Amino acid sequence: MSKVDPDFGALPEWDLGDLYAGTDDPKLASDLDRGEADARAFHQRWAGRLADASGAELGEAIAAYERLSETFNRVMSYAQLVYSSNVSDPACGRFYQGMQERVTDIGVNTLFFTLELNRLDDAALAEKLKHPATARYAPWLRDLRQFRDHQLPDEIERLLHEKEVAGRSAWNRLFDETMAGLRFPLDGKDLTSAEVLHLLSDTDGATRKKAAKAFGAVLGANARLFALITNTLVKDKEIEDKWRNYPRPTSYRNLSNQVEDEVVDALVSAVRGAYGQLAHRYYGMKARWFGVDKLDYWDRNAPLPEDTDRHYRWDEARDLVLGAYGRFSPELADLGKRFFDKSWIDAPVRPGKSPGAFAHPTVPSAHPYLLVNFMGKSRDVMTLAHELGHGVHQLLAAGRGQLMADTPLTLAETASVFGEMLTFNAMLDAETDPGRRRVLLAGKVEDMLNTVVRQIAFYEFERRVHDERRTGELPAERLGELWMEVQRESLGPVFRFDEEYRHYWAYIPHFVHTPFYVYAYAFGDCLVNSLYDVYRNGAPGFEGKYLDMLRAGGTLRHKELLAPFGLDAGDPAFWRRGLDIVVGYIDQLERVA
Repeated sequence: MSKVDPDFGALPEWDLGDLYAGTDDPKLASDLDRGEADARAFHQRWAGRLADASGAELGEAIAAYERLSETFNRVMSYAQLVYSSNVSDPACGRFYQGMQERVTDIGVNTLFFTLELNRLDDAALAEKLKHPATARYAPWLRDLRQFRDHQLPDEIERLLHEKEVAGRSAWNRLFDETMAGLRFPLDGKDLTSAEVLHLLSDTDGATRKKAAKAFGAVLGANARLFALITNTLVKDKEIEDKWRNYPRPTSYRNLSNQVEDEVVDALVSAVRGAYGQLAHRYYGMKARWFGVDKLDYWDRNAPLPEDTDRHYRWDEARDLVLGAYGRFSPELADLGKRFFDKSWIDAPVRPGKSPGAFAHPTVPSAHPYLLVNFMGKSRDVMTLAHELGHGVHQLLAAGRGQLMADTPLTLAETASVFGEMLTFNAMLDAETDPGRRRVLLAGKVEDMLNTVVRQIAFYEFERRVHDERRTGELPAERLGELWMEVQRESLGPVFRFDEEYRHYWAYIPHFVHTPFYVYAYAFGDCLVNSLYDVYRNGAPGFEGKYLDMLRAGGTLRHKELLAPFGLDAGDPAFWRRGLDIVVGYIDQLERVA
């Protein structure tokens, strides 16, 4: 399926039929009914019996749990993709909520399983792991059992499980539907958030200013609601963290990312320490190129004065990305091509469609889907390269099965950022015009600053909000003050911020959906910069090692994954090496200028 756009050509719209034919598909109802019956049988067969199970029996139980997980993840993947297609449609919202409630109710029957696994004695589990049926799941058991010290009594775990649909998930839905429903008035038109944010990189400064002010004004008019959502979710997290004995607000995220606190601290410290060399230095150069002493905040992503505002058609973007992937690895390009050939991508901008971009892995027995909002900018080409990287990573890891295909967030960004690097360098190598090279380099530097500096600033904002919320609710005005503090610190003294910019914290979905997710972008970018440096220096067998790393899914930790490349994220010099790649691009820009 595709939608023909006069500017961009035939833009693909995804076909979700590989999951279900529609919300009324009889297979959807039968999967839920069968899953419910199987979940009850699973509870009857295994509840209270894991300690006495043999190694073969435990492997059988985990395999049955994996099949159930895949069934329900298929249902919820479909529901989420339908909802993302039109968040503003009440029918889509009701369907998504209905599926959440049904799956949550059924999940009560399987909740005991992971709780009992975590209560197994280490020595007893080690004995069971001698059998191949259980040994296959050793990485999953390792990752599950790292949460043992934070597990609550079964009755409380069940209460939290059942209340999720009326708690955090409901607040997430309120945020999504509010953002999707907002319209931003500009020149007689009511724009969606995706459309108005797109204009912040328009070539016309007056257009950027009007878009920025319209965006900030509408966010400001809704700031009290967004503050309520934020305060409620932060307090909810604080309460649960206390019960689970997490020492600090970031502890759960670090544990689920399988990364040590000190490694994250080293990353944050390295990036904050390099603000001057990175953002402050680059934006100072940009101000000089624009012939001003101060940049307005809406000029942060403004095209350079000589940028011809080239637009890419969809087929051009596709060929650029697949060509860059293919020059590195024909296998990677072949996997990527499947997304374009088989309607696994949704590209047009539509009212109500989820803004931004994502890759949804769905389940290993199906395939991932990509959502982008393509408007022809070079950044849209980079976004396509990024999300396609996620997609091919998910395809390569699918062989690990439902329980072990997913990677932690920190490593999930590896293939996506690497795909961006391949695409960018292919575009740069093909460009001979010095002015155009400067435009490309500046665009890449800004993307890297948005990924590294901006995301660590987001992390700092979250950290300060979560810390301060412990003493009481934060009004929208205080949230705006904290936002301005981290923006001034990270972006530097060259920027001028108008009053409405203090409301921009309100639209960041990661603060709502996945607290402290944001540092994973900086982690992934710096990791890939170091990885790409190894590749650029001609390391033997790099392609094979790289694909093996992606195939590992969630079975290996970052130390094991990076060891074949001679890299160690626990070494402070690792982060400096990644940041030096960004510094090197800024150096190139100075030479080109």
